[in-house]
Amino acid sequence: MFSREHPVETARLTLRPFTPDDFDDLYAYQSRPDVARYLYWDARDNVQVREALVRQCDELALNAEGDWLTFAVVWREARKVVGEVGLKLISREHRQGEIGFVFNPDYHGRGLATEAAESMLTLGFEDVGWHRIIGSCDARNHASARLMERIGMRQEARFVHNQIVKGHWADELVYAVLAHEWRARRPAQALAERTFCLRKLVAYDGPALQVRPAEQCGGGPPGGPPRPR
Repeated sequence: MFSREHPVETARLTLRPFTPDDFDDLYAYQSRPDVARYLYWDARDNVQVREALVRQCDELALNAEGDWLTFAVVWREARKVVGEVGLKLISREHRQGEIGFVFNPDYHGRGLATEAAESMLTLGFEDVGWHRIIGSCDARNHASARLMERIGMRQEARFVHNQIVKGHWADELVYAVLAHEWRARRPAQALAERTFCLRKLVAYDGPALQVRPAEQCGGGPPGGPPRPR
């Protein structure tokens, strides 16, 4: 069994269990058709979001294969839940897990989804001890595919017409990363982020400035794999 006793803290985010008080923030994105477009569920009404919130409040530990450990993603600056991320136990014997994420489009372009998703890989490899983590998305969900590529996952498969999503055949993309690949990437990634920030600083010719931490020098639109709910 694996459970997280304390919230996960990143440069800008707090990842913690969902609570009943999160209803308004959860409804703000789970009720949107554009968020649910490539997911297995449709945009949810008030009752459906409350039911989903009850389930997500209970996703606190990886006890058995198929369990999710789900986190509300709180952007501390806005004091809002801007999305959700989670880990699913696929195989205890083979140390395999899966990453999932869904984010509110109102907070796109700030690198928040990347920051949260990377923290899930850290949790899965360092704390849970997995050997391999996968992620999947509808092939039309380009934002999710780019996010998984951005955090170092590679595309391993494209399954053609392997599922019906909202009445239409859809292709599924499967991404994965191994523990040693993730560990090898981390120093290079940190160096690249620092170099990017320094280049921005050198090129700057304006008044006095404040330099952002390297962790914040990113961006890109977050998406969400079709997590079964």
